[in-house]
Amino acid sequence: MATVDTAPADSPTPPVQRSGVPAGSCVPPTQPRTTPGETCAPRTSHAQAAPLEPHATTLIGSVQRAMRLLEAVAARDHGAPAKQLAREAGLALPTAYHLLRTLVHEGYLRRDKGLFFLGEAAEQLSSSGAQQKRRSTVSDALAHWRDSIGVPVYYAIYRDGEIEVMCVADTPGNPAVEEWADFRETGHAHAIGQCLLSQLDEKARRDHLDRYPVQSITPYTVRDNDSLLRRLDRTGRMEPVIERQEYALGTVCAAIPITAGSTAGTMAISLPSHQAERLLPAARQLQSEIGKLLGTLAISISI
Repeated sequence: MATVDTAPADSPTPPVQRSGVPAGSCVPPTQPRTTPGETCAPRTSHAQAAPLEPHATTLIGSVQRAMRLLEAVAARDHGAPAKQLAREAGLALPTAYHLLRTLVHEGYLRRDKGLFFLGEAAEQLSSSGAQQKRRSTVSDALAHWRDSIGVPVYYAIYRDGEIEVMCVADTPGNPAVEEWADFRETGHAHAIGQCLLSQLDEKARRDHLDRYPVQSITPYTVRDNDSLLRRLDRTGRMEPVIERQEYALGTVCAAIPITAGSTAGTMAISLPSHQAERLLPAARQLQSEIGKLLGTLAISISI
C-alpha cells in the first residue's frame, strides 16, 4: 500500500537554478512594427476561437492550490510556517506540505528554520514584471510624443561600452531612419551616438573611438577622431545635439541627453532634410515633455 508523507523534509532539495523570465521589449528599428491602432495579438478565425472563460473541468486544481500558497508566502515579509500557510490558503496540512516541498525544489520558495520565504525563481518573476512595466511606460511615452510632435522618436542608452537603441516609435507617414549602417559602429555619425558620447568622460570616449573609429558615412560626416572630440567638448550639458545628413542623406536628427546615475541615455527625433526648420523646435518640445514625465513618473532609463 502506498504511504503519504505528511511531514516536511529536514533538508529540502536545493533550488534548481533558473534563468530569468524573458521580458517584453520595445520593438527595435530593424524589426517590423505594427501600425497605429493595430494589436500584436494573432488573428483567430471564429471557427478556431477559444472560449473566453475556461470550463471548470479544464482548471488544474494543484496549480490553483500552489498559487494560493505562493500568495500566502508573499504576504508574509518575515516568512511563515507550513501550518499557518495551509490555514491561510484553506488547504489540508498534508497537501500543503507536498506543495511547499515542490515549490522549494523548483526554487519558487526557500525554507529557513521551518519558515517559508519567496525563492529566487519567484523574485525573478517579480523583477521581470517590474521591468516589463517600465518598458511599457517608456514605449507608451514614445508613442505619445510621436503623435503629439509628429516625428519618429527614438530611445537609446550607452551600456557596457555599446550604443543600444532600445525603442523606436514611428508611423508609415513619419518613418524612422533606416539603420543601413550599424548604429553601434557609427556613433560618431548620428545624433543618438554623439549625444551619448558627449555624456561620457574623455577616457570612455577615446575607448569607444579606439573600437569604432570615425569613418566617412556621407559627405557631411565628421572627418576624424580629434574633430569629433572637439565637437563633443563644445556640446552643452543639457543642449540638444543636432546632426544634419551625417548618417543618412536627406535626414536631419536631434537628440536630447538623459542621465540617471552612471547611465547615459537619450531621446531623439528625425525629420526629412526639407523640414529642417522644424527640427530644433520639435527637439525643444520633446525636451520639455521629457522633463515633465521624468519628474512625475521617475522612469528608469535602464530598460
